[in-house]
Amino acid sequence: MTIALASQLREGTKKAHTMAENTGFVSCFLKGVVDKASYRTLVADLYFVYDAMEQEIGKLRAAGHPVVGPVGFPELNRRESLEQDLAYYFGEGWRNSVKATPAAQEYVARIHQIAQESPELLVGHHYTRYIGDLSGGQILKAIAQKAMNLGEHDGLRFYAFDAIPDEKGFKANYRTTLDALPIDQATADRIVAEANHAFHLNMTMFQELEGNLIAAIGKVLFGFLTRRQRSGSTEAVLS
Repeated sequence: MTIALASQLREGTKKAHTMAENTGFVSCFLKGVVDKASYRTLVADLYFVYDAMEQEIGKLRAAGHPVVGPVGFPELNRRESLEQDLAYYFGEGWRNSVKATPAAQEYVARIHQIAQESPELLVGHHYTRYIGDLSGGQILKAIAQKAMNLGEHDGLRFYAFDAIPDEKGFKANYRTTLDALPIDQATADRIVAEANHAFHLNMTMFQELEGNLIAAIGKVLFGFLTRRQRSGSTEAVLS
């Protein structure tokens, strides 16, 4: 019996997807409120997450793992793109400047854990991150570019899938690959559950960044209020 894993992942993660989009950090991002310091911390966290995934999935693909191997499309890999972005934000010595936040460390630990214990569950993480990046990447790139006044590719290589000229065709092939994986329904259920856990881990990272974003907004507002006071204005600032 064919297991329709692609549709099960899509339907089974809808609630978690919505919850992730409604976190303060992502909600602000989608509205064009992007703090550069918070954003570069996110880029660093994503680097550690993708480095872990691509290490583990790469090894399993090379070993011919029947479940993980087929979805490990190298054209999706983000590690090198993130390295370019980190060099832009932190300089050429970025490796000595970045470290994973506690939430990212938890995420990375989970990836390494299941790679050893239940590698098939990596499919849930792969779907959650890579297909999400591919689907919404250009929208997020445009928002970040405008909000931080960046050039076409300055610090935005993460969103560029140069090896995938046909996004629609690639995603169709990806869905077909998911549905053809040699798994039973019980395994499919565990993969969907792990995909939801991946969303939770992402939300934890976003929530960690909210404090930095709120502080940044507070500084901007404080500066605005201070300038108004110095100019002698008594007009109400907030209603």
